Amino acid sequence: MTRARSQQICCQDTPYYHCISRVVRRAFLCGFDKTTQQDFEHRRQWMLDRLAKIEGVFCIDICAYAIMSNHYHLVLYINKKEIDSLSDQEVIVRWRKIYKGPDIIQRFIAGEELTKEHHELIAEIVAKWRERLEDISWFMRALNEPIARQANFEDNCTGHFWEGRFKSQALLDEQALLTCMAYVELNPIRAMMADTPEASEFTSIKQRIDEDQIKREPNNLQESDNRPKNPFLKEFVAEGRPLADQIPYLYREYLELVDWSGRAIREDKRGAIESRLPPILVRLGIDGEQWHKAMQPKGAHQFSWAIGKCDVMREHAKKLAIKWIKGIGISSKLFPT
Repeated sequence: MTRARSQQICCQDTPYYHCISRVVRRAFLCGFDKTTQQDFEHRRQWMLDRLAKIEGVFCIDICAYAIMSNHYHLVLYINKKEIDSLSDQEVIVRWRKIYKGPDIIQRFIAGEELTKEHHELIAEIVAKWRERLEDISWFMRALNEPIARQANFEDNCTGHFWEGRFKSQALLDEQALLTCMAYVELNPIRAMMADTPEASEFTSIKQRIDEDQIKREPNNLQESDNRPKNPFLKEFVAEGRPLADQIPYLYREYLELVDWSGRAIREDKRGAIESRLPPILVRLGIDGEQWHKAMQPKGAHQFSWAIGKCDVMREHAKKLAIKWIKGIGISSKLFPT
């Protein structure tokens, strides 16, 4: 049953969300269409360019992404600390980077003398924009609408390009976040578009690996200035430092886990499944066998609009005034502790 977006996305429950958006009418977001013999690969960069632009506007951080041929995945973090720190002037500047705004805002920016009523109206507008800057629905709207217009113009057609609603899953705890991020990163490997995470084009894990290599090789810094712009990715917690609002895992452990999971999924390409569980799975109490099942195609579809440990999902269900959420049974096996 479809639920209101306000019930699916609530910062009080979790700041982390997995979002998926698909195209309609057998259209191609990107890649090569064998039926029409058209190549839409360039549209992947459209997505990254737009993500890079709106990420700097919204107070929503990107943890992981994967851009596929007819859909894309995002793991997002609502940064309440950042939105609360913005002044009204900063909110106006940010919002006007992608939307023009009403005439009264233009007059305010131009320095015109305004009445008390005008300033009250401006305050209402800014308050509304401040809410939108932390709203995932507005983030997805700002991402999808320009891409749809570009694609329709290129295809010389009109009508819907995206499905009516993007799908979202609340990631209720660290286990859920780790599972979903790895699931997103491994999409190209499951689709047999790549053999390794570092070869998985247009994914966040490849972007992180590439950026790390550039940092380690100073000679590449100047060359990187001419490369297409990528979105800024939320950082992992640094080893030996207290946890702030970074992704709550060590980056090196996360890389090892994704590589290990990729080898297990593509055993026909990469050899036998390793028997040793990565320490991060042991530490978070995640069952290795069930982890592999969750990383398979449609693994995340075993859950509905929320992922997490059983007790956390039950508590989330109580807040939504419902008795059951799809995935609780799977959760008991995947996160047994």
